Amino acid sequence: MNPRATCVESISSLLVLLVLAGGTGTAGATEATRRPASIVIFGDSGYIPSYERLDADEPPLRSLGDYLAAEARDWLERNPTLDGFTPTPWTFESALGSHIAASGLYPVAWAMDETCRSAGCDFGVMLGDNIYPDGATLGTDGIDDQRRFGDMLDRPFGKLGAGTPDFAIYAMLGNHDWKHSREGALAQMQYLQQHPNFRMPGLFYRVVPPGFDGEVELFVVDTEMLLASTRVAKDRLDEQGIELQTDEVETWEAHIRPQTAEEREMVQWLGRSLAASTARWKLVFGHHALWSGGGSKYEKARSLRRLLLPALCRHADAYFAGDDHMLEVYTDDCKAVDGAPAAPLPLLVSGAAGKYRPLHPAFMAQQSSNNPQLRNLWSKGSTWGFMWTRLAGEALQLRVFSTPADLSGRPVLEAQFEFPRRSGAAAR
Repeated sequence: MNPRATCVESISSLLVLLVLAGGTGTAGATEATRRPASIVIFGDSGYIPSYERLDADEPPLRSLGDYLAAEARDWLERNPTLDGFTPTPWTFESALGSHIAASGLYPVAWAMDETCRSAGCDFGVMLGDNIYPDGATLGTDGIDDQRRFGDMLDRPFGKLGAGTPDFAIYAMLGNHDWKHSREGALAQMQYLQQHPNFRMPGLFYRVVPPGFDGEVELFVVDTEMLLASTRVAKDRLDEQGIELQTDEVETWEAHIRPQTAEEREMVQWLGRSLAASTARWKLVFGHHALWSGGGSKYEKARSLRRLLLPALCRHADAYFAGDDHMLEVYTDDCKAVDGAPAAPLPLLVSGAAGKYRPLHPAFMAQQSSNNPQLRNLWSKGSTWGFMWTRLAGEALQLRVFSTPADLSGRPVLEAQFEFPRRSGAAAR
């Protein structure tokens, strides 16, 4: 017997068995060596006290006592006592003649840089409100926008991910970025399009990060534009945190409302795009949260759930947002949406990269009691921070980091979670 022929015959038989078993050695190797994607995610970063202004009816807080009293009043609007009271770190702005909250922008940027160097970051996502208080103003307030862009975008984040091939921060706009004008919003988008460390193809878009074809696709929606195109009631709570019905509605400037056929069909675009995507992981990002615990954003969240949950529940693996200035982890069971997989949808809030606010425990208790589809897995207010996630195999691994109020920029691991991939699962 020819030993070489016997060897070839044995290899051929093995290949036949592999094919009959539903795969080949190459396919198995691809699964075994699949590259995990690591992502740093942050929102509401663009706050620098020297750019702020006082409202006409807002008196300056000339003494530290005045500032702390104002912080305590804000705390007591959400909490029954001062137990656990955590004032925002402060600075004195001579141009305003007032004490004002300090910013977490640079400390969070430093903490993210350290995390990316130690744990790895293939790309980042910036969740809007990149420039407070009014976005780009085209110089109408006497401040050059290039100065804003440098202080709030380039200097803190222009070198994030250095050394990682193809690293980029995928960006979107928030309500403050839209505040001045559509021209100002587009000026910020143009800056981000030209900057080597950012990517923002449009006001809403889908993108596959380089090196992750077939593995990860990102879907970015402009939730401020969506809210401007629908009815949103004004938030109003009683002292027990119970939501009160009101006939008052929020209003938006005309420049924020959808202007083109594509903008008017953003929700339909998202549904079609998610359904058509062949990526294993489908992550959706928007500025506004679908659930949050601050007690002052719930009507916007309710309106957005009505618009977005059908597509998200059926096709997405997670939704990340900012806007409420805290760090939170929720799931929605999606049982109200026909055709959704059985696994709950993770809804993550990472809106504390520049500002923070306290949680509203009474409101959160009422919200959880009145919405059995909702699970609040973890929340923390009155802290700066960000999220980091890794898509590894069939699991989304989430880490939540804070950074201390001492402005040191150290990353502090607060919580860890793991969620299953749901976009490939059969509908319930």
